[in-house]
Order: sequence, then C-alpha cells, then structure tokens
Amino acid sequence: MIEVIKWHTILRLNTIIIVFLVVLFGFSTAQASLLHLESTQNKGICQEELQRNAFSWADYLVLATMLIISCGIGVFYGCFNKSQNSDDFLLGGSTMGTFPMAMSLAASFITAIELLGNPAELYTHGLQFWMICISFILVVPLTSAFYLPVFLNLRLTSSYEYLSLRFSPSIRYLASGLYILQMILYTSVAVYAPALALSKVTKINVYLAVTAVYVVCIFYASQGGMKAVIIADTFQAAVLIGSLLLIAGLGYIAVGGTGAIWSHNYVTDRLEIFNFDPDMTVRHSFWSVVVGGTFYWMTMFCSNQASIQKYLSVESISQVRKAIWTSAIGLVLIYSINFYTGMIMVTHYKDCDPLTSKQISASDEILPYYIINEMGHMKGLTGFFVAGIFAASLGTVASALNSLAAVTIEDFIEAAFKKKIPAKKGAFIAKSLSILYGALSFALVFVVANSGSVMQVAISFNGMVGGVTFGLFSLGMLFPWANSKGALFGSVIATVLITFMCIGQQVAIASGNLEEQMKPMGTNNCSCITMTREAPEDIVSNKDSVFVLYRVSYIWYSGIGCVITIVLGLVISFITGTTNLSDVENVYISPPILKFLYWLPDNIKQFLGVPHKSINFMRNNFVKEAVMVKINEEEFHEVKQNNFNEQIKKKIRKLSAPS
Repeated sequence: MIEVIKWHTILRLNTIIIVFLVVLFGFSTAQASLLHLESTQNKGICQEELQRNAFSWADYLVLATMLIISCGIGVFYGCFNKSQNSDDFLLGGSTMGTFPMAMSLAASFITAIELLGNPAELYTHGLQFWMICISFILVVPLTSAFYLPVFLNLRLTSSYEYLSLRFSPSIRYLASGLYILQMILYTSVAVYAPALALSKVTKINVYLAVTAVYVVCIFYASQGGMKAVIIADTFQAAVLIGSLLLIAGLGYIAVGGTGAIWSHNYVTDRLEIFNFDPDMTVRHSFWSVVVGGTFYWMTMFCSNQASIQKYLSVESISQVRKAIWTSAIGLVLIYSINFYTGMIMVTHYKDCDPLTSKQISASDEILPYYIINEMGHMKGLTGFFVAGIFAASLGTVASALNSLAAVTIEDFIEAAFKKKIPAKKGAFIAKSLSILYGALSFALVFVVANSGSVMQVAISFNGMVGGVTFGLFSLGMLFPWANSKGALFGSVIATVLITFMCIGQQVAIASGNLEEQMKPMGTNNCSCITMTREAPEDIVSNKDSVFVLYRVSYIWYSGIGCVITIVLGLVISFITGTTNLSDVENVYISPPILKFLYWLPDNIKQFLGVPHKSINFMRNNFVKEAVMVKINEEEFHEVKQNNFNEQIKKKIRKLSAPS
C-alpha cells in the first residue's frame, strides 16, 4: 500500500510539472510563435538565424530540471529501500502498478534514434513505415496468448534460464552472451547518434550530452533498481509525449492546418502506405513493414530481457496484459505524432529543402534544425524538445543496465560459475554491475564516434540478435519435439547468416552501391543555398550489381533469423531424434499448443507421441499450485518430494516462502 502511495504521489508531481511546462511554452508565447513562423515560412534560414536561436539559459534550465528529477527518483528509492535484495532491485519486488509499468515499457521501446529518425523517414521516403503501427496491435494478442503464460508461471529473473530448462545450459549461455553484446553496443549507438544530430544543430557539445545521459542513467538505475527505472521511465515518457505534442501543435498552426499538410504531402507522393510489392529487397513495403515489423516487435515483447523483467515487476498476468495493450496504444500514438511532425516539415520546407541547400548534412538533423530555427526564439521550448530526446535515451539505457545486471547474475555468476550470492549482497552486486555496464557502454561511445558505418550495423544487429533469440523461445514453447541439438544448430546458423547479410549490406551502403531514392523537394525560395544535389531521376543506382542477400531489407532480419532458427532446429531435431513429449513439462509449453495437442484425436496423438493428459498434468499441478497459491514451508516440503526439476524448485521456493 505504501509503495502504491509513493508512485501515485510521484506520478501526480510529474503530471503537474509536464502540464506546467506545456502551459508555459504553449500559451505564454503562442502569439509570438505564430508571428515568427509566418514571417519565416517561405524564406531560407541562414546560419545567422541558427546562431540567434541557439540554446539559452532557459533551455538549459528545462533540460537540467528533467535530469535532476530523474536523479531524484533514484535517490528516493535508494533511500527508502535500505533492505533491498536482488529480487527487489531487479524485479521491483513484483509490487509495481500496471500503468507505470506500461509507460516504462513504451519508454524503453522508443529510442532517441526513432524520435529523430521517424520524421526524417517521412521527409525523405514517405509514410510507408507508419504501417509499423499495425504490428504493434498484432503483437499484443500473440504475446498475451502464447508467451506471457510461460514467463509468468515460471517467473525466472533471467528469461534465458528457460532455455536451460527446456534445452540445455549451452543454449542459455549463447542467448545471454548475444544479449549482453547486443545491448552494450546498441545503447552506445542509441545515445551517441541522437546526441551527434543535436550537437550539429543546437551546438550542444556531443560528448557533454552523452556524458550527462550516462551519469544520470547510471546513478538512478544503480541506486533505485527496477522501481526507480519504472517510475523514472513514466516521468520521462510524459516529458517525451508532452514535447512531441507541443511541437506538432505549433507546427500544425504555423503551416496552415490539415488541408495544407495533407495536400502537399499527397502532391509529393509521401502518402504511400499500400505498396504491396512482395520483393524482399524493397526497403519499405507493406509486407516488409507489417510482416517483418511484427517479427521485430515480437522480439521486443517476447524475448527481450528488459521487457520480461518489467512483466515480472507486477503481481498478475492480467496486469501484464493490460500493460502491454496500454504500451502498444502509446507506441501508436507516439509514432503517429512523430510521422505527422514529418508531414508538417515537408509542408514547411516545400520551397527550400535544408538537405538540398546543405544547411544540414544528414536527414536525422531535420527535426532539431526545424525546431531551433522556427521555434528557437521561444525560450525554453528547445530545451523541452531536447529533454524529450534525452528522456528517450535515458529510458533505453536505464532498462538495459538493469537487465544486463540480471542476466549476468543469474546466467553467469550463479549458473555458469556456480557462485551462490547471499540475498543481502544481491542488491549490492546488481548495483555494481549496473555501474560497470554503464561505464563499458559509455567507453564504447568513443569507438562508435570514430566508426562511420558501425551505427547502422548496430541498429540492424539489434533486430538480428532479437530474431534468433525469439526463434529459440518459439522453438521451445511452440514445438515440444525440438531438442537441444536442433536449437543450437539452428541458432548458430541463423546468427552467422544474418551477420553476413548485415555486414554485407553496410559495406554496400558505405561504398555507394546501395542508395535509396529520396522523395522530391524544392529549393525555389532558398536564400542561402550553397550547393544542389542531383534530382532523384538523375541518380544512377548500382543496386542490381549488389549480391541479393545484401539487398534484403533490414526490417526482415528478425523474421529471417527467427524462421531459420525454428526450421533448422526442427529438421536437426528430427534427424537426431526428437524429444519425447512425456519428458517435456507442461509449464515449458505454450498453453494454446497444449490445448491443441490434447484436442487432437487419439490416433493422431499416438502418432505424434503426445502422452496421456493426466501424466504431465499430475506432475505439473505441483508447480501450478506452488506458483499460483502461496503455501507454507511444511506444505512446500511435501511438494518438493514429488517435484521434477531442481531449478524450478529453487524458483518456487523463492516465490512461495511466507513473507
């Protein structure tokens, strides 16, 4: 009850702050904003204007306020939870509320790269990628029905422990190792890439920005654990959404409203959302975005350690289901606002494209350039926008640090090295690991800064590793016949193949052989144009000369990795001898699959080797009862005598011991 009051109080405080900022920036300077925007709408803005609207003391104050509040949340939970053990630190004691967990999920899914990249995507290539919102809706029922019941029944701190229980420890260590490599690399890119784009426009020192993000993240994630991460994410999500709404609202008014926005985007062919070309080498089509995007987001919802840890921070599966629906709706809202902002910029820059006129050097700079030029005179608004970008980076990094600590403790220190960590020292070790991984990721930023194509490789690597891991979980939960040999072979081949495709594609892009044609923009009213680029029809592409696997759209990587892992896993399993279904415990299999298998006629069940229903159900009743109902130590001792798996017994004892 006390915890509920705590986060409710913080949530109310966050809401008051956001409302205050929105009112302050939205109303007190609205009139001046409109006059300024109308006067500069059809003029090219030179470097002098950019300098006049540079970051002011008010902007720094707004940004500092957001960072200080995030640190304060860490201090609050660090001071009020002196008796933290590792479960409290990593899982929040499973006492968090549904809404903050949902907001935390959404915040960790939205990176600063996407906040800057989505408007740029529409500006340069059109609206097709917005169809990823369909994937958000498709993912929720699939996750809820097939994967959540297994994770919530077992309640394993490291989700990869499931792979050890279902297959073998080697599969677990492979998946855990890939996850650690993925997150360290990706968090570096997720912080550095937007910081670089911001620095070129706002003149904020890129390394100062990166340092601020890491210092704040490491501080509150290491001090307050999962509780601090979730509450801070909730606050940061409010900042993020508030900044996006304010910028989109002011831009909407400035360019003349809905009619002007939609008509100009239609004329410039940016409203294409139903490109049904089945060619997998098309960068973004309906099929690649919806089907490939569904696989990608299934990896985020179903096999990402940071997400699964947050599922375990609440008490019941019904709370998780509500949370992921809320999170998915939040993602649709954020993406829609983001893309609509891109449409506003297309309308605003219809007669002077800052990319063509070389006022900016990369498409990711278009949103900060627009804000600093057209709204920078509103003191504090640029700071609010930058705070939103920082909030996205903070949410990504903080969730990653907490999940990396969990994976290291559970999968390597305790499982691989057989070092038992006392409960009293668990939180201290988890905090130390959070600091260590934060420092390692921060150090890697300096490597990323000097490696041109490494950023794009890392972003593709995020989907690539996720696809293979998702394939392993799907193989275990949906196909009871799969064995450990098949899982290992399938995952290794899939990882090698997707790595080969990813690196090959980045080499082709770096060499200029794989260029994507951009949508047309005008330069008629540019007053400070220095150089023009070739018209889209004049660009000669060597795309057909590139090896076909290198041309496959990056958005298919997760799907390809998942499918190869499953297909090869099943083939090798049948060659080497399938797993006897009577040896696979029901808690390891997705409930809809179990229902389907037991629904089959007896002759088909006999052919497939499906055991009699009562055999596994009787054994699993002990696990179900221990997980669903709290029992005392004497009753648990009786269950222990009949239990079937030593690792499951350990987890049930932890969950069901009386408080």
